[in-house]
Formats: sequence, C-alpha cells, structure tokens
Amino acid sequence: MPDPITAILFDLDGTLADTAIDLYVALNRLQQEEKQALTPLSTLRQVASNGSIAMIRTGFGVERDHPRFHDLQQRFLQYYRQALTDNAVLMPGMEALLQALAERQTDWGIVTNKPGWLTDPLVETLPLPSAPKCVISGDTVDRGKPHPDSLLHACRLLQKPPQECLYVGDAERDIQAGRSAGMRTVAAGFGYISVDNPPRNWQADYTIDHPEQLLNLLTDLLETELNAHEHP
Repeated sequence: MPDPITAILFDLDGTLADTAIDLYVALNRLQQEEKQALTPLSTLRQVASNGSIAMIRTGFGVERDHPRFHDLQQRFLQYYRQALTDNAVLMPGMEALLQALAERQTDWGIVTNKPGWLTDPLVETLPLPSAPKCVISGDTVDRGKPHPDSLLHACRLLQKPPQECLYVGDAERDIQAGRSAGMRTVAAGFGYISVDNPPRNWQADYTIDHPEQLLNLLTDLLETELNAHEHP
C-alpha cells in the first residue's frame, strides 16, 4: 500500500511562479548591449527552467567553455537581479492550489536550483496565501538537481520521509531528482516545456496540465489509501 502524501514540494521557475518575462528582459538588455538579435519570449520560455546557462546558450549561441561565457553570464545575472520581481507572478491557478493545501493542512515547500541570493527576494515578493515550510535553493546543498540532495534536505527540514512527499516540477531533472530521492513525482505540463523534450519522456508518476489538477490527484490518492484500509 502506498504511503499517504503529507507534503508537496514545488520547483520555483515555471512551476510555482512565472518568471520568464524578467529573464527575457535581462537577456534582451544584454543582447542590445552586444548588438545581438533579440531572442523571442516564446523561445526563451522553453528553456527558462534551465537557468542562466541556458539563457546565454540560447541568446548568444555559446557554451560554457567559450572565452566570453562567464562575462556574459555574470552581466546577465546582474541585470536579472535588477528585474527580478518586476513581472514575476504565481502560475495561473497556483494561488488557489496553495490556499487549498493550507485548508487541508498539507505542508508545502520550494526546492529550486536558483541560487539563494535570487530565490529569497523573489519568494518574499510573491503573493503566497500561506508561507512555505521550507525553501531550498541551489546553493543550500553541495549538489543541485538532478541529484536528490536538495529534496532530501527538504525532507529533513519538514521531518517527513521521502515516500510521503510529492515533488512537482517542469523539467526532466526535477523528475530525476524526485525519483532518486524516493518521492512520487508530478510533471508540470503547464510550465516551461521544451518541444524537444515533452513530459511524457520523463518517467514521472503523474502529469498535470494545470495546478488545480493536483488537488484532484491528491483526492484520488487519499481515496485509494482509504479503500486500502477498508479492504486490506
């Protein structure tokens, strides 16, 4: 019989919050300085979950071993910090989901690869109906996702076993990290999804196309648990 779900952990960019416009503004500012063609927002949204490395790779066509990569990345991060909270909002339907989790008294938290100096001020400005029980950034532990370390650290803070947690994310590494941690995983099909790597390829336990579908999933899991108790 599966363990009951007592906590939900969310990725940040593209799952809990829509941050793509501010990433887009920062990259376009850098591209204008470099007299580079501007990358469309629709293109950036597909890679926005992959952080500054993906931004520079997509915007300038260079890899990490390129002589100018580090300079471009650092300038991008500087501009992004300035625009960090200008347009960031919760994903559509996420506020209602978080409110429902609070009413159910279900703990929730954030686990992201975003560094703490960007994560903390961003989370502070989001209109969250309830406070997360934990916020784990990419530099909270030595190894970020797809390694499970950050998720296991969240479990320790929540005092929950991994098998009682769901991890929701919009990138394959989120699902890899959750599976490695021993959690059940949910692919956020409403997030920053690349057409080249759709969620059906990630081996997630579940896929949802809207945050509020998670409530239906939790209800179904609870009913399964109750039926198992009634009919062992």
